[in-house]
Amino acid sequence: MQKSSSSARFSRAFWVANSVELLERLAYYAVFIVITIYLSNVWGFSDIEAGWISGIFSATLYLLPTFLGAYADKIGFRNAIIIAFSLLTAGYAGLGILPTLLESAGLVSYGMETTFNGLNTSALRWTIVPVMVLIVIGGSFIKSVISGTVARETTSETRARGYAIFYMMVNIGAFIGKTVVDPLRKSLGDQGLVYLNFFSASMTALALVAVFFLYKSVQTEGQGKTFRELGHGLVKVVSNVKLVILILIISGFWMIQGQMYATMPKYVIRMIGQDASPGWYANVNPLVVFLLVNLVTTIMKKYTALRSMTIGMLIIPLSALVMSLGTQVGKEAILGMHPVAFMMIVGIAMQAIAECFITPRYLEYFSLQSPKGEEGLYLGFSHLHSFVSYLFAFGLGGFLLDKYCPDPRLFDSTEAYGVATQHAHYIWFVFVGIGLISAIALLIYGYLVKQKPAASV
Repeated sequence: MQKSSSSARFSRAFWVANSVELLERLAYYAVFIVITIYLSNVWGFSDIEAGWISGIFSATLYLLPTFLGAYADKIGFRNAIIIAFSLLTAGYAGLGILPTLLESAGLVSYGMETTFNGLNTSALRWTIVPVMVLIVIGGSFIKSVISGTVARETTSETRARGYAIFYMMVNIGAFIGKTVVDPLRKSLGDQGLVYLNFFSASMTALALVAVFFLYKSVQTEGQGKTFRELGHGLVKVVSNVKLVILILIISGFWMIQGQMYATMPKYVIRMIGQDASPGWYANVNPLVVFLLVNLVTTIMKKYTALRSMTIGMLIIPLSALVMSLGTQVGKEAILGMHPVAFMMIVGIAMQAIAECFITPRYLEYFSLQSPKGEEGLYLGFSHLHSFVSYLFAFGLGGFLLDKYCPDPRLFDSTEAYGVATQHAHYIWFVFVGIGLISAIALLIYGYLVKQKPAASV
């Protein structure tokens, strides 16, 4: 591969990997933006149950990449990606097929609103778990292998730009995926939440075909390792105290970012009404990242990765504070939007700006720590922050919703529900505190860790 800062000099493997990442993110976010609504409205789980199931699902999706990334180094990235997209296609299809079968059995009836005929109290609800496991395993391979491919197919000079392109593709996929959600939900109701999964399955099937015919890389360091060698590599990376501490600190950012999926969809629908469009509000995030990530990366290129991440971490608690203002600024529309919607959009945009400073440089930081042949392991390990954050973000989000913004179907009158939700904005105060603690921790971390130039950290 030629060393050049021009994106035109990236290899075909780089572009194929980034293109299928776009399709995978498209499929994932189409489902994930309404995952708690899907679990409650389609399967009958409570807010707390849906929160924990979603949290464990997404947390495990970010725990396994460390181990599956090491295994991907052994079997080769191409084989790993083929396995990943095969499992993802089966998993997403299953999320659509299972409810259809249960409806045929008479346990539930879907339409604009679901009518439960025993499913919400039956152990059959838990048949969703093995299907979600397929998505977890497939997605875990993707987490390590695609970001690992970027590491292998770039040089120290092109890596920051390579990860900026990677993250731009991630957000294009996220944007497109979320655009299909609200039209389906509003036109078909809960039935649309079921059909959504077939859309995601078709996207991952398309990615599988693309990888099978187009993905080929000459960068095969680490392929054929013994399991003993894999074990040594795992012990080495998980024993790196400096990286473990950084992962825990960055988890604070992702706990707040995770509320876009854990809390925001139910929160805005319950505070605004069924006409709320959580998919469109969430789309502000990938749109802003797409527009700004390359610019931010270019501006911050002369600064260390930790300096860039620190700026982003200082922005994130302010975003949660802005989100809390939606119920506090009055009931008059702002630029034609409900105040809750307007403040949510501003807060999500601020999170996206923070993300531009944090995530590409965070991935770059980890890639520069990885020895040749262990890119999958190290980049898989880098995603451990989301294991910590999503586990707590969804679990905590479920409890906060239940306490401050509960399901309106549990109340007999509008007045009673109004009393129950008068402190709904307290949810966001919790995340302001988490963001402040994380930002201060990263400032201390940067002070204690002697930073090297970004190209050699």
